[in-house]
Amino acid sequence: MRINKVISLSQFIADQQSKFPGATGDLSKIFRDIKFAAKIVNRDVRKAGLVDILGAHGTVNVQGEEVKKLDMIANEEFKSSLTLGGDCCAIISEEEEDIHHIETTLNQDSKYIIAMDPLDGSSNIDVNASIGTIFSVYQRITPVGGPVNMDDVLQKGTNQVAAGYIIYGSSTMIIFTTGQGVNAFTLDSSIGDFLLSHPDIQIPKDGKIYSINDGIYDRMGPGVQKYVDYCRNSIDKETYSARYIGSMVADFHRNMLKGGIFMYPSTTDAPNGKLRLMFESNPMAFITEQAGGKATTGDGKRIMELQPTKIHQRNPVFMGSPDMVNKVESFIYK
Repeated sequence: MRINKVISLSQFIADQQSKFPGATGDLSKIFRDIKFAAKIVNRDVRKAGLVDILGAHGTVNVQGEEVKKLDMIANEEFKSSLTLGGDCCAIISEEEEDIHHIETTLNQDSKYIIAMDPLDGSSNIDVNASIGTIFSVYQRITPVGGPVNMDDVLQKGTNQVAAGYIIYGSSTMIIFTTGQGVNAFTLDSSIGDFLLSHPDIQIPKDGKIYSINDGIYDRMGPGVQKYVDYCRNSIDKETYSARYIGSMVADFHRNMLKGGIFMYPSTTDAPNGKLRLMFESNPMAFITEQAGGKATTGDGKRIMELQPTKIHQRNPVFMGSPDMVNKVESFIYK
């Protein structure tokens, strides 16, 4: 009888760390803290219909969007876990306007900064659709021990040390990269740990799924409209399917596994797009490229090479199967 080897997230990270003689283990501890917070948020998501954590919080975030109760819960859980872990010196969150400085004794020698969208797709919370968490890790530029400043926080995506997302769906998964490919781990509730379920993920070179909010069609640029029309009207071997959940994590995850493109272009009312460079675009672009995909702003610019100028900066997004990204850009350039 053959027994398949089971690899936990902790074992996998320890094995990866052993390949780098100078590794201190701090990054491994960051993942430990993220994993712990993910379990707490997963628990809260699973019981959302049974306790009073559904619905609006009664406030708006810095983008003027209605904050859900679970948004705030997830934000506090991740901040708490990362702070108590002692291995990051600052956090920036989609839910907060400024840098959250961590100035405890535990964290005084920490060198990592976390950027996070604690609960992506929160408009789906009340209807029980898939939601997620997105995160990325940067190493500070200024000397350890001093205050973190904007130069530390506003780094290009090419400087990311690690990035990942957690999807709370039919199963709960952590998908991440440290620049050595993309791997996914699924939570086994019977043992309370994440186990390697999708090793070395590769985005198919081409795909049949396009994910875009059809409701903004009339506000898109003509090139993107032509590409959407092309996808809608293809009746030969290149027949496409439109799939859009409204949660970037869920749409991206499906397209990464099956082949497809996720798009949120600039529009007449949002010329810079909707998605945030630091919290959504950069981490997902890092994962995309590490899985063999392509992530651009639609005009040939690589997302991870954009220089951020503010924490909540937005940008257009086109990412997924490289042939599909190239195709939509060919329509934009016409």
